[in-house]
Amino acid sequence: MDFELRTIAGCPHETSAGELFARAVALETDGQTVPALRQVNSDAEALELGFHGSPTFTANGEDLFPSNTEPAVSCRVYATPDGLAGQPTLETLRAAIQTVLAKR
Repeated sequence: MDFELRTIAGCPHETSAGELFARAVALETDGQTVPALRQVNSDAEALELGFHGSPTFTANGEDLFPSNTEPAVSCRVYATPDGLAGQPTLETLRAAIQTVLAKR
């Protein structure tokens, strides 16, 4: 399974989201899988990828947190127990990965 973190230039959560995703993927897979990083640079690319803001966590090209918003080069927020945040919690991200892995 391919994991990819998609971000935009200047995303304030890129580094922490990358670390979070790497940790979650390691805990849910063989420990050797490392998510790739992809920067989304245009609205056309966002539309093509179904990119709903930065950071976006994907597995095999599918957004782990599906969204009904229009694709765009923008920031993204996630619901957490403490309110909206720039990235999901480790527990929420792990659960999303587990759901995808269970479908294989």
